[in-house]
Amino acid sequence: MGVLLTPIIVKQTLTLEDLAGRTLAVDGNGELYQFLALIRSKDGTPLHDSRGRITSHLAGLFYRVTRLITDHALKLVFVFDGTPPERKGAVIAKRREIRQRFERERAEALSRGDLAQAYSKATMTSRLTREMVAEARELLRLLGVPSIQAPSEAEAQAAHMAGSPAIWAAASKDYDSLLFGAPRLVRFLTISGREFLPSKRAFRPIVPEVIDLAGLLGAWHITRDQLVDLAILVGTDFNEGIKGIGPKKALALVQQHSRLESLPENLQAQLGDAREIAEVRSLFLQPSVTEDYTIEFTEPDVEGLISFLCEEREFSRERVSAAIDRAFSRRSLF
Repeated sequence: MGVLLTPIIVKQTLTLEDLAGRTLAVDGNGELYQFLALIRSKDGTPLHDSRGRITSHLAGLFYRVTRLITDHALKLVFVFDGTPPERKGAVIAKRREIRQRFERERAEALSRGDLAQAYSKATMTSRLTREMVAEARELLRLLGVPSIQAPSEAEAQAAHMAGSPAIWAAASKDYDSLLFGAPRLVRFLTISGREFLPSKRAFRPIVPEVIDLAGLLGAWHITRDQLVDLAILVGTDFNEGIKGIGPKKALALVQQHSRLESLPENLQAQLGDAREIAEVRSLFLQPSVTEDYTIEFTEPDVEGLISFLCEEREFSRERVSAAIDRAFSRRSLF
């Protein structure tokens, strides 16, 4: 979900070709959720094998990664969530409720024979399990693409890694990476060039974009600490924010008052006590990250890929072989 900043964001659009040769730390959980949401049959049923195991996440990951490293010469390092902060519990519970509501609405649409509505509702019902993440990491290993286990939030770890010379930017759909301190954030790392909007039951065109944190803060004349305060006013995964305050109003308040503690008392009262504010600030400004990781690109295990995808999960051998041949015919990729 993440914090809503779109109305005030200063960004630069670019093409995938502009990213050629760059190494990006990718929010792995975010990517898998996208695949689980969209790669479905017309009635919203996810792809699965004859044993009932969902394979949508593997299909999306395999074909997108091979295209990105082959056609666009990107180097990707996937980062996966660890234990969520306790303050995220309310958001997780809310997501569960939303998923259950959409599952009921999808069932109702199916009973009416409305497949388009059923698909639209199904995109909001995805469950990403530990087993799915483990399968995704095994697929990445077979592809020779490194993956990192974050101690907590993947976006925090990716942002931390993006501050090192080895990583050019964090890649995520959400803006939270900026709050976690990513010097650069790449959004919409997609090949299709479109995004599905469940509420409108339609796709909209999108292009990759990069956001430079220093440039963003400079344009707004605020610091990163103030950016976090802005987000707290709007609402984050760790706090509700103040009803009626969107990003534009929050930015104006931060620019005028500098800190949350200087806001009018009626607004401060709606944010909770000082301890709660301090906890949320700390989650963004001193997140749980690790230096215990290695970034190593290796040769793909072609036989292992065929076995994992085709023999075990019943992917089309012809399509998988074609993607492998296209992706790894050149050995200078890594």
